[in-house]
Amino acid sequence: MQNVVNALRVLEEVAALQPVGVGELARRVGLPKSTVQRSLRTLHDAGWIRPAGGEVTRWLLTTKALHVGRRATGELSLRDTARPVMEDLRRRTGETIHLTVPETDAVVLVERLETDKPLRIVLPLGIRLPLHASANGKAVLALLPGEVVDRVLAAGPAGFTGTTLVDPARIRAELAEVRERGYADNRGEWRSDIAAVAAAVPGPDGPVAGLSVSTPASRMPDDLRPEYGALVREAARTLATALGHQD
Repeated sequence: MQNVVNALRVLEEVAALQPVGVGELARRVGLPKSTVQRSLRTLHDAGWIRPAGGEVTRWLLTTKALHVGRRATGELSLRDTARPVMEDLRRRTGETIHLTVPETDAVVLVERLETDKPLRIVLPLGIRLPLHASANGKAVLALLPGEVVDRVLAAGPAGFTGTTLVDPARIRAELAEVRERGYADNRGEWRSDIAAVAAAVPGPDGPVAGLSVSTPASRMPDDLRPEYGALVREAARTLATALGHQD
């Protein structure tokens, strides 16, 4: 999985900096040159990038990214519509804002706006977050059909930290609380250094996204969670309305 995440990060930076060489890519993603070189070979073999030519190999995207992008117009529309809502939420909290979309038995990070505070948690775009152990995941899971919840729990929820909920009865009880208050929270359940609150963005056939405020654990004490929860719940409703999914 980490190899896939590394390749996605490298692909994102190639798109932003092209043409670009391995040295600059390694500096941008904070990985060893050997790791970046392996990712570049994988992306080249898969047809996503091509050498730009010259004495030093520099890389460009191929048209494959364009073809895939054309199929992702729904997600692009979501990201474009979500960005002003995310910017307002970041302004009101001063923290990092994440946008995720449901995908099979996880949520995937598709957009982020980072805090300007020096201590921050940076998650790469494309990373998959567990439904039962992340704020975005729990917000989405709470609104998914019962058979999806049953499948997730039957698979045996993984324990990531000492606070991860793995008992099915406790997870079901928490999901009921999420539905009642309109937002989910994460108390170091996926990574012990991350705290977050999140709300699902409802659509006509279930949740279409999750929107969260994410901070280092030290910056989200218990008395701040309801305030951030109310803000993220309001933002999710605003985004749903902007997408045409709510009156």
